[in-house]
Amino acid sequence: MKVSAIHWIIITTILLITVTVFATMNLAFSWVFYATVLGQVALVMTVIKVLKDDYTTTKTFDDFYQ
Repeated sequence: MKVSAIHWIIITTILLITVTVFATMNLAFSWVFYATVLGQVALVMTVIKVLKDDYTTTKTFDDFYQ
């Protein structure tokens, strides 16, 4: 199954919220550190996927603001 850009956004969001919860719960520094590093890698991958996504639409600016 191909992971789309929106899936990467969801995964990254959940991962970075988990980092916040870990830091708030005073978990061991190593857990927070590795989760943060993993979150940063996921964020870079998300940006790459979003920018390379082959998404096209037929809507124009006038469709949204009339």
